[in-house]
Amino acid sequence: MRRLIDGSRLHFIGWGLVVGALAGATVALFRLFIAHMLAWIQGIYAHPSWPSLAVVLVLGIVVSIIAAVLLRQEPNISGSGIPQVEGQLQGTMEFHWWGILWRKFVAGVLAIGSGLFLGREGPSIQLGAAIGQGVAAGRHESGSERRVLIAAGAAGGLAAAFNAPIAGVMFVLEEVYHNFSPLVWMSSLASAVAADYVSMRVFGLTPVLHITYAHSLPMNQYWHLVVLGIILGLLGLLYNATLLSLPRWYGHLPIPRVAQGVVPLLLIIPLGFWMPQVLGGGNGVILNLGGQIPVLSALCLLFVVRFVFSMMRTVPDCLGGFFFLS
Repeated sequence: MRRLIDGSRLHFIGWGLVVGALAGATVALFRLFIAHMLAWIQGIYAHPSWPSLAVVLVLGIVVSIIAAVLLRQEPNISGSGIPQVEGQLQGTMEFHWWGILWRKFVAGVLAIGSGLFLGREGPSIQLGAAIGQGVAAGRHESGSERRVLIAAGAAGGLAAAFNAPIAGVMFVLEEVYHNFSPLVWMSSLASAVAADYVSMRVFGLTPVLHITYAHSLPMNQYWHLVVLGIILGLLGLLYNATLLSLPRWYGHLPIPRVAQGVVPLLLIIPLGFWMPQVLGGGNGVILNLGGQIPVLSALCLLFVVRFVFSMMRTVPDCLGGFFFLS
């Protein structure tokens, strides 16, 4: 019995490595496409002119149309993708992995690369889960074995998104799988490590949020962290409450639901010409703050801009709804 159990665990660890390598390659490609497209669009915004305005207007309309078509074809690519993965692991949802994979990939690149305030966490998790489901389908796995590979793919996707394998594993166990199963834990860890390795081969060893500092925080100043945590918790509560209330506002617009993504794409254009450096998921903004802290007024302005425009992009199913988590 002990040999049988150990053999089963080794079997899933091995396939976790395979799923992680595939998820890592997929998410690394996802990150590369987003980075190049975002750099291109920021370059256009940085040199304002009538031709550049025409380019971003046409791009916004085209991206909205493509996203609307993809969403109509596959409604399960809406949202961050995390609820869909949770539903699949609980047996309450089912979808075709290939349709999810390529449509989420294309829509994610177009939406985030266009400069919307979107995160890649949720999409990366769903992309990884789709990879895990695809491997399970190729091996004709079902039941708990299939769920283990889907969970491993989700962990690998998040690990590759930020080069954070431990975070990927813990997120899957706490948020997605809701079960601290040793088999899930080991296969997810194997997948996360493999995905992280592939991602590091592409992007190097520098952490995604590499912030340098000259001095450590003195011990007698640690109470500031407690205050900061309380403030961030309250702001997070306000953010979620506002986020969940905005769909009612969008419901009053005379625009079909699948076409509402044109709203944030067009509204982002003036901001792009004004502050192109703040577009996208926010990684660059964080790194810039780590290098040179602006004055308080500039920080308050940045906070308001990020808050307002991140609200705009999360409501429409065709764009913002892709990435509820950012």
